[in-house]
Amino acid sequence: MSLEEKIMAEMKDAMKSKNEAALRGLRAIKAEIIKAKTEPGAGGQVTAEGEAKLLQKMVKQRRDSLEIFQQQNRTDLAQKEEEEIAIIERFLPKQLDEAELKTALEAIISETGASSIADLGKVMGVASKKLAGLADGKAINNMVRSLLA
Repeated sequence: MSLEEKIMAEMKDAMKSKNEAALRGLRAIKAEIIKAKTEPGAGGQVTAEGEAKLLQKMVKQRRDSLEIFQQQNRTDLAQKEEEEIAIIERFLPKQLDEAELKTALEAIISETGASSIADLGKVMGVASKKLAGLADGKAINNMVRSLLA
């Protein structure tokens, strides 16, 4: 079952149960999928990797908004963002924990032969491809910096 089919099924359930928060998050995902499918060169299809990137981008946008809303003491808007993040994350692959991320990055560092912070770009290029969908880019960058320091 594709992500779009899962979203449609969950949307039906959310409508039946009148779960407004879930419906809002699911509609946002569906809109992004449709947008991705209609982009030039997409050919009306979104790959599984593309779906994961799309979901991660949505979570990142909402986390950024959440941070702003919390700074401005807008708890009503912050709560909506938290609800949508929870809905979107249900469709993301399991994220690596800190220990798993460190192990994976140590392997990538030894594979690329990186030895100092000057090799950050080389490591990040490989890590971003290998760990796409499994870890947040900011978390990867911070871990690589600490391992190369």
